[in-house]
Amino acid sequence: MDYTNLIYCVLAASLLALGFAYYFYRQMLGKDEGTDLMKKIAAHVRQGAMAYLKQQYKVVTIVFVILAILFFVMSLFDLQNGWVWFAFLTGGFFSGLAGFFGMKTATYASARTANAARQSLNSGLQVAFRSGAVMGLTVVGLALLDVSVWFLVLDHFIPAENHLIIITTTMLTFGMGASTQALFARVGGGIYTKAADVGADLVGKTEYNIPEDDPRNPATIADNVGDNVGDVAGMGADLYESYAGSILATMALGASAFATSAVEGMQLKAVLAPSLIAAVGVLLSIIGIYLVKTKEGAGMSELLKALSRGTNTAACLIAVATFGIFALLFGTETHQWWQVSLSVVVGLLAGVIIGKSTEYYTSQTYKPTQKVSESSKTGPATVIISGLGLGMLSTAIPVITVGVAIILAYLCSNGFHVEFTAENLSMGLYGIGIAAVGMLSTLGITLATDAYGPIADNAGGNAEMSGLPAEVRQRTDALDALGNTTAATGKGFAIGSAALTALALLASYVEEIKMALVRMGQELPNGVESAKATLVDFMDAYNVNLMNPIVLVGIFIGSMMAFLFCGLTMNAVGRAAQKMVEEVRRQFSTIKGILEGKADPDYARCVEISTKGAQHEMLLPSLLAIIVPIVTGLVLGVAGVLGLLIGGLSTGFVLAVFMANSGGAWDNAKKYVEEGHFGGKGSDCHKATIVGDTVGDPFKDTSGPSLNILIKLMSMVSIVMAGLTVSFHLL
Repeated sequence: MDYTNLIYCVLAASLLALGFAYYFYRQMLGKDEGTDLMKKIAAHVRQGAMAYLKQQYKVVTIVFVILAILFFVMSLFDLQNGWVWFAFLTGGFFSGLAGFFGMKTATYASARTANAARQSLNSGLQVAFRSGAVMGLTVVGLALLDVSVWFLVLDHFIPAENHLIIITTTMLTFGMGASTQALFARVGGGIYTKAADVGADLVGKTEYNIPEDDPRNPATIADNVGDNVGDVAGMGADLYESYAGSILATMALGASAFATSAVEGMQLKAVLAPSLIAAVGVLLSIIGIYLVKTKEGAGMSELLKALSRGTNTAACLIAVATFGIFALLFGTETHQWWQVSLSVVVGLLAGVIIGKSTEYYTSQTYKPTQKVSESSKTGPATVIISGLGLGMLSTAIPVITVGVAIILAYLCSNGFHVEFTAENLSMGLYGIGIAAVGMLSTLGITLATDAYGPIADNAGGNAEMSGLPAEVRQRTDALDALGNTTAATGKGFAIGSAALTALALLASYVEEIKMALVRMGQELPNGVESAKATLVDFMDAYNVNLMNPIVLVGIFIGSMMAFLFCGLTMNAVGRAAQKMVEEVRRQFSTIKGILEGKADPDYARCVEISTKGAQHEMLLPSLLAIIVPIVTGLVLGVAGVLGLLIGGLSTGFVLAVFMANSGGAWDNAKKYVEEGHFGGKGSDCHKATIVGDTVGDPFKDTSGPSLNILIKLMSMVSIVMAGLTVSFHLL
């Protein structure tokens, strides 16, 4: 049997995902958008979102062209192969396309969700969730399309020697393209949305005591636009690169781990396994999407159960399906088929635990967030202190979970051997990569629960600005509150998967160094032949251990990068938000009749402030993520780069969990007060939690989620620049 043909199953799954995404999109468009005013508001948001995205893509295109030229020049000097520059461009293109389609869907879905909520809570949930599913299925469909097409193309053109290793390391390059696009989308979108959100809240809600999403607030349209460009387009690009990156890294590890296997075709099977798991995950995600429904009058717990029913069913089914996939590929003559399958189960369980932990620390139905709300009795300072403390405490469970998952996935895959041999290490690392694939295998539905959040948020804004009855706003508020929890859970899930993927990328970096040496006809520094070198040989040759000061310096730089990146993005939000606050105050004081509803605010000016702020501020932090790994490689060499990636991974992972959970808790603490606790809307407690929420906005929607892209992008850049690093230190 020619197992290469199995890649056509992956191609078919990608087309199935895209087909259902289109079906759900057409189904959503068939719903009534509501009154003329609802349509008008939705059109304003849609136009603002598309205008911003087009401007962002212009800036990103310039960066991509410059980098593609650099990669092309590198290929002329045998520092990379000739496919890399084009693979890089396709990765960025598909990542941007995923974000674009998701955002287009969201901007059409918000008014339809609000209108459906006029009928029932379940109708609103169905429209919002199915629209979120368009994003989920588009992301997995485009990623698998890119993976399968590239594999077929390279399989035809790459020469026989080191065939699969060259294919998989080349394909990692389009992962760098996806990561680069994702970072620009997350940072730019995050700055945009939080500048508008902070400006709208601080002036409108705390100074003038008007409701959230009130049409009298000049920043309201910009805030709703921001939900789409940051939490939909940015998030879609983010999880596209996580999904693709986990598959690509594991394919590369499979090519390495089974390179010397005596069983015919085993290396090819190990390479194809991650994409086959993802392909089956597409089908199971679609089944899970159809299971999400609730009844009228459902509370938060019932709504959470409705979403959990879909995601948990898909996760359980993929766990069972994995054993069948590996039995088919590896055969049942040895134990490898069920041992590697257990690694997938480990990844799935880790994802569930991280999700539940995030839900516990950020949902207002649990005590931690309720205590943050209670701290508002003594003012905004104690709200901020309690939120920071909660975020720090919340890092324990995810970190321990990922640590245990890494060890278990490693041991399961290598047959529970603890000896540090080259074979055990390679198989163990493959297991860790497979665990990351397992965690993301049902991304089609897990991303749907995440993308649902900003759609529900915009629906609430549309309901408020359109003056719909109070019961409609109550329903959209229930959907929005659920969206806050699912968004926080989604961020925790993305961060956890990023940690496992980044660890797999570390091993892939070693493989790329080896291939760079092979291209240049060089041996390892200790004289071992490059093509036959194991990971243990590599670590020996480059003195990769904690007693090497170069490795330690690299670790410090990597840790610093996490904080430097967060500092730059937090300050960027602060500067843009300051301009927004000043503009909203100016309009309230100079436009007569605005507070009485007799005059229209200048919405366009606020949209312009957010757009300019995001475009200007996103460049420096995003470019640093590309430049620092290159400079580190040139100055400190291979050992320094590995230190950089280790430091960035360990610090960035913990910091991202802390920021996401603190921000989510502050947001839902405000929601808890708005439900009528501690004085309800307009009370001093409410104003205190609004301050906490504005502090948490850049935590959870700008800096925090961007960190998981940062740690993977630095790995991807290091992999692509491996040839330059090696050649520079050979001179």
